[in-house]
Amino acid sequence: MTDCGCEKAMAELEEYLHRELNEQDFADITEHLAHCEDCSDEHLVGLTLTHKVQKACKETAPAELRSAILSRLEKN
Repeated sequence: MTDCGCEKAMAELEEYLHRELNEQDFADITEHLAHCEDCSDEHLVGLTLTHKVQKACKETAPAELRSAILSRLEKN
């Protein structure tokens, strides 16, 4: 493994968060994050945001709101 550097870590952070990198790139970025406070902070922000979005996408809209939206869509 080798430290990939901040530029690569930040450029591939989104793919890293979703585990869309090959094993070597994932390992390199993991090592970099373990030693770089700035990138580690950015990773934490991305991770928190990703979890919040995933949680929000699992929620169901209240029936009244859903009906109002569907009604408006039907009018268009």
